[in-house]
Amino acid sequence: MRPAHAAFLVLVLGSLLLGGCDGPSKPEEKAAKSAAASATAQTAAPQPPAAPAGQPETGGRIVMATIGEPSNLIPYLASDSASHEVADLLYVSPLRYDKDIKLECFAAERYEVAEDGKLLKFWLRPGIRWTDGVELTAQDVEFTYKLMIDPKTPTAYAEDYKVISSFTVTGKYSFEVRYAEPFARALVTWAGSILPKHLLAGQDMMTTKYAREPIGCGPYILDKWEPGKSLTLRYNPDYFEGRPNIDQVVYRIIPDTSTMFLELKAGNLDMMGLTPQQYLYQTTGQAWDADWRKYKYLSFGYTYLAYNLKSPYFTDARVRRALAQAVNKESIIKGALLGLGVPTIGPYKPGSWVYDTTITDYAYDPAKAKALLAEAGWTDRNGDGVLEDASGRPFSFTILTNQGNEQRIKAATILQSELGAIGIKVGIRTVEWASFLKEFVDKGNFDAVVLAWSIAQDPDNYSVWHSSSAVPGGLNFIGYKNPEVDALLERGRRTLDQAERKKAYDAFQKILHEDQPYMFLYTPYSLPILTARIQGVVPAPAGISYNFTKWWIPRDKQTFRLE
Repeated sequence: MRPAHAAFLVLVLGSLLLGGCDGPSKPEEKAAKSAAASATAQTAAPQPPAAPAGQPETGGRIVMATIGEPSNLIPYLASDSASHEVADLLYVSPLRYDKDIKLECFAAERYEVAEDGKLLKFWLRPGIRWTDGVELTAQDVEFTYKLMIDPKTPTAYAEDYKVISSFTVTGKYSFEVRYAEPFARALVTWAGSILPKHLLAGQDMMTTKYAREPIGCGPYILDKWEPGKSLTLRYNPDYFEGRPNIDQVVYRIIPDTSTMFLELKAGNLDMMGLTPQQYLYQTTGQAWDADWRKYKYLSFGYTYLAYNLKSPYFTDARVRRALAQAVNKESIIKGALLGLGVPTIGPYKPGSWVYDTTITDYAYDPAKAKALLAEAGWTDRNGDGVLEDASGRPFSFTILTNQGNEQRIKAATILQSELGAIGIKVGIRTVEWASFLKEFVDKGNFDAVVLAWSIAQDPDNYSVWHSSSAVPGGLNFIGYKNPEVDALLERGRRTLDQAERKKAYDAFQKILHEDQPYMFLYTPYSLPILTARIQGVVPAPAGISYNFTKWWIPRDKQTFRLE
C-alpha cells in the first residue's frame, strides 16, 4: 500500500477453520460483508441499472486514466496503487476475493485448513500457463515464498511470509504451509500474486527486465508501455477461466484530474474517478444520463496528514494533538470534497466492525490548540504572528502532496489556512507522482505529506505501523515507533477470535489517537464514471471492478477489435 496506496494489505479475513472454497461464512466474514453492504446501500443510491439481459460479446477496447505511472509490475516490489491495478490483470493468486469481499479459490482448485489454523493445504488447478507457455506449478508458489523471505528482496510485504514456519511442496500442483501458532492473515497471504520461477530465479530484483516486461498468467498481457503516456494490455487467449470479453485495456497516464475530465468529455476516455465537483455539477443532464453511468460508494481508503517524526516540529505528541484541535475536519470535507466524505479518527473504514466508535475526536478549538502549543514551548515571542520555540526557530513547515490530485491539494490549502490562524506558517508543494514517492516519501525527505492509504477489510496494520517497518522503503515511512502498538499488532494477528482482535485493535486505535502520528482526515466517496457502452457492470460491496473480465461491449458499439 502506498499513496493511495497499494491495495496490497488487502481485503477481508477469510474463514480460517474451513476447507475448500465455498464453505459458509464465519462471523468475521459476515461482519465485513454487513459493513460493506451497509455502506453501499447507504451511499450508492440511486445506482445505474444492472447489466441488461443479453449474450456478452467479445471485442472492443476500454480506455481508462491513471494519475500516476506504475513504478514496477512485479507487484511485491511496488507499493503504489497504479502498479497494483495493472498487475492485478497480469497475475493470478491461489485465492482471491469475490463481490461480497469473501475469500474464494482462484488458481487453487481447493484448500484445507487443519490443526486449528496452523496448517494450510492447497491444490492448484492443473493447466494454468504463463503467457510464454510454461505451466504454473507449486514450484512457482514456493519460489514466490522464498523470494519474499529473502532479505535481499526489496519488498514491503514480507511480514506475512516471515511468520510461516515451513513451506513444503507436496506434489506438482500441491503445497502445504505450516505456522507455529494461529495467524489471522494466513489465508489472506495466499491472495497474493504467484511469480514465475523459470523467469525470475537468479534475477536481480532491482534490475530485472521483468519489472517492465512482466510475464504472468492472468486475463491480460502487457502489450506496450510508453513511459509517461500509456500502458496497453491485450487479452490472454489462454487464460484458464476463459478469455476476458474486452480485447484491449488502455491506461492513459494523465497526472491531472481536470485534464482527465476534458479527455472524458471529448470521448477519449471510457472511465475515470470523478472529483466531487465533477460528480455533483459537471456530469448532470440528459446527455450525461444517456451516455454515462455514475457510481457512488464509500471508498476503501482514507486521507491523512502524516508527520515526519524525525522533524523537530513534530517530535512532541502535544504539538501533534494541538494541530488536531486546530483543524476542522468538516471544513475540509466541505471544502475539498463538497461534502462527499466522512471524517475518520483512525486507519479503519467507518462502519466496519473494527472501527472504534468509542473514540471521541478532538474538538475544533483553536484556543486550546494554542494553549497546548505554548505548553510545548511554541509561542509568538517576537510579535510577528508566527510561533517560535525557545531558540527562536519559527514554526514553519511544508506540506507535500502529489500533483494533479485536486482533493489533496484543496485539503492541504485548508490545513494551511487553519494552521496559519494559530501562528503556524505552512507552505504547500506538489510533486509529480513517481518523483514524489522515490525522492521524497521513500527517503523521508519531507516535513509532512497529505496522502491516502487503502483500507483492508482485515484489520491487520502491521506493515504500516509496526516499528520493524520503519526502515528505508518501508511502509512506516514516518518512522513511528511505539512498543505498545507493536505488541498490540502482534497480538491482533496471532488470534483467530474476532472479539479478541477487536480488543487489540481498539487499544491500538486509542494509542494512535493519543499519539497522533497522522492527523486522520476523512474517508471519501468513490465516484467512478463509466461509458454506457460498457455492459456487465453490477455494483456490489466490493465496488464495481471485481468482475472486470466479464464486462463487455455490444458489437455495434465497439470502436476497436483485435484480429
